[in-house]
Amino acid sequence: MRVTQSMYYDNLYSANNSKLSKELFDVNKQIASGLKIQYASDDVRTFTETMRLDNELTTISQIKKSTESGYKVSNQTDVTLNEFTDSANRMRTLLLQAANGTHDSTSLDAIVAELKGIDKNLKSLANTSINGQFLFAGSAINTKPISEDGVYHGNDVAVSSFLGSNNQQQYNLTGGQLFLGEELNVKREVTSNVVNKNLLDKKTLTPQSTIAELMGDKDKTKLNQSHFYLRGTRSDGSSFKNIINMDETASIDHLLKDIENKYGANTVNVSLNSAGQIIVEDKQKGSSKLDFHIIGAVDYNADYTGVPPAPAPVDRALVSDVDSLDNAKKDYVTATATDFFVKEFSKSNMTSANGAATNIEGLVYDRVAFEREGSSLISSVPQIIRNTHYISDNGQVLDTISSDRENAFAKDSTLLSEVADTKNEILPSTNPKTYTIEGTSFAFTGKDVNGNTFTAEIKLEATAKFSIDTNGNGTVDTDYDIFNVDGSKVEPDKMTYRQLMDVMNMVTTNNLPAANTASDYHTANSNANFIGNTDLTYDGKIEFNDFTNSTTQASISLYDLNSDDFSKDASIMTFNTNNALTIRDPKTDFFKTIDDIITAVENYNLYPDSGASDGKNVGIENAIAMIDDLQDHTFRMQSIAGAQSNTLRNSLERTSILEISTMSLRSSVIDTDLAESSLKLTQLTLNYQAMLSTVGKVSQLSLVNYL
Repeated sequence: MRVTQSMYYDNLYSANNSKLSKELFDVNKQIASGLKIQYASDDVRTFTETMRLDNELTTISQIKKSTESGYKVSNQTDVTLNEFTDSANRMRTLLLQAANGTHDSTSLDAIVAELKGIDKNLKSLANTSINGQFLFAGSAINTKPISEDGVYHGNDVAVSSFLGSNNQQQYNLTGGQLFLGEELNVKREVTSNVVNKNLLDKKTLTPQSTIAELMGDKDKTKLNQSHFYLRGTRSDGSSFKNIINMDETASIDHLLKDIENKYGANTVNVSLNSAGQIIVEDKQKGSSKLDFHIIGAVDYNADYTGVPPAPAPVDRALVSDVDSLDNAKKDYVTATATDFFVKEFSKSNMTSANGAATNIEGLVYDRVAFEREGSSLISSVPQIIRNTHYISDNGQVLDTISSDRENAFAKDSTLLSEVADTKNEILPSTNPKTYTIEGTSFAFTGKDVNGNTFTAEIKLEATAKFSIDTNGNGTVDTDYDIFNVDGSKVEPDKMTYRQLMDVMNMVTTNNLPAANTASDYHTANSNANFIGNTDLTYDGKIEFNDFTNSTTQASISLYDLNSDDFSKDASIMTFNTNNALTIRDPKTDFFKTIDDIITAVENYNLYPDSGASDGKNVGIENAIAMIDDLQDHTFRMQSIAGAQSNTLRNSLERTSILEISTMSLRSSVIDTDLAESSLKLTQLTLNYQAMLSTVGKVSQLSLVNYL
C-alpha cells in the first residue's frame, strides 16, 4: 500500500489534535473552576460521591444552625435561673429575719416591701425573651408566660433542636416544668390553722398536755369523754372518717398516735407545733392527695364510757342547726337538752352550702360553697388521679389506670372513677377485685346566676342521672338522664369530668332540658354555654364563670351525700373543703407560693392563724419550708438547663468538626489540585507543540522524497 501525505496527517495530527485539545480544554476548565468535573457525564463516580457529600453538608449545616439556636436559648435559660436562685436566696434570708421575733411592724413592713420587689423581679425574669421569643412559654413562644397575678399562660410543650437522624435535644424549660413542675421526692405536709392554747391556764400546749387541757373542763366534779371527728384522704387517694373517743386524762400525744393509726400504720407522721396546731406529714413521696380535717366535742351532761350513742354529738342534724354556737362567748352548742362544747382545728371564711355567711366554718368539712371571685366560683380541692385501680363493667375489668398518670391533675376527659375512692365491690368479684362508683349520689345545691336557690342531686345509678327540685319544696323531684355525644346514656364508671361539669353548668345557668331526651339534653347544654361555663383550672380545680354578671349572684356546693354521716363510708370524692393548710406538696405552683410567703410576713403571723385577716395563710415558719422547696425545685431546673446546654455545646463542637471533615473529604473528591493541574497543562502544551512541529515537518514532504 502506498503511504500518502494525508495518511501521515491523519495519523499524526487529526486524532492527536482532538485528544490533546479535549485534554487541554478539560485541564483549563479544572483550573478555571477549581473542580475536577463539571457534569455527571464527566465522571459518574466522582459526581455521585460529591452529591452525597453535598447532601451531608446541607444536613450538617441545618444541624449546626438548629443547635446554635437551641444553645443560645438554653444558655440564656441557665443565666436567667442563676438570677432566680439569687432572688430565692435573698427571699429566704428575709424570711429568717422576719421569723426571729425581734422585728416590729415597721421592720416587717420593710421586709414585705423588699419581698414584693423580689416577686416583681422574678416575674420579670419569668418573662425573659430572646428576639421577642419568650424562654419559659413552652412552644407558645409569642405568648407572655406570666401575668401580673402570677398565672402561667404558656404551655407545657418542649422545643427541641435537631441533632441528626432520630436524634433531638430539648433546649427549653417550659413554664409547666419551672412554675408548675412536680418534685417526686417531696412529702406532702398539711396543718390545721386554729391556734390552740391550754383552756385551763391559757399556756402553750405540748404533746404531753392532757385532753382536758385541750378541750377544757366545765364541770370539775366528773370526767367527761371527748369525741374527735376525723376526716381525710390518704396518700393513695382513699378517703376515711372516724370517731376517736378519749378520756380527759389521756395525753394529746395519744390523740396524735390515734390519728396516725386511722391513716394507716406507718403512713403518716402527726405532730403538734408550738401554736397547738396539728401537722400531718405523708411518709410517701410524690403524692398530692393527703388531706386532714378534725373537730372535737365534749358532752358535759353525760358520762360517756364508750362509743357515744347515736346520733353522735356532732352529726349532720346538729351541724345544720348550730346557729346557737357563740364562739365569742363560751363556745357551746345547745341542742335539745344536751350541752356540747365544740373545738375547731381548721377554720376558714368559707360560707355554707347555700352561700350564706354562717359561724359554722370550722365544723363543716365539705358542705361549703365554692369561693367567689368576681364572676367566678372556684373549688378548693384539686382533682387528682389516684393510684392504679380498676375500671369495671358487670364484674369484668375494662381498664387499669397506668402509673404514668398517677398524681396528675384531672382533665375534661378524665373519668370520675379515676379520681374517686371506689368502695363498692362488684359481685361476683373477679381477680383482681373490681370496684364501681355506681350507687353514689352527690348533692349539688346553691343559687343560679339569677340568684334563685336550687336543690339538685347527681346520681350515679345504673346509668348516670341528675335530679332537681322543680317546685321549690326542697326535695328533688325531676330526673334527667346524662347523655353521651352519640345519644347513649352515660354509665357511672365511664362518666367524665366534662359530663359532670356540663350538668353543673346547666343547673347553675338555669338551662334545663325541655324533655328527658338526648337532643334536648345537648340543646340545653349548648344554651348554657352562652351564659356561663364550668371548667377545670390548670391545677385541677372546678371553676364556674358567669358571662352575664361581673359579680356573680350564683353560689354552688357539691358534696357526697354521705358526707357527715359517720355511720356510713367516707365520701368517695371531695370537691371543696374546709381542710388543713398545705405546707409542702410535690406539685409546685411557683408564684402562688411566693404570694403566700409574702402574705405570711404581711400579716405578721409566725404560725397559721384562723383569726387573722387571711386565716388560710401558712405563717412565716411554714413559709421558710416552702421557700426551701422552691429553692430545691429551682436548683433541679437549673441542673436540667445546664445539662441541656452542655449537650448542645458538645453537639455544636462535634458538628463543627464533622463539617470540617466532610468539607475536606468533599474537596479531595471534587476539587482540583491546582499545582497538579498546572503541571498537566504544561505537559499537554508541550505535547501539543511537539505534535504540531511533527505535523509541520510532514507537511513539507514531496514526491521527490520517495524517489
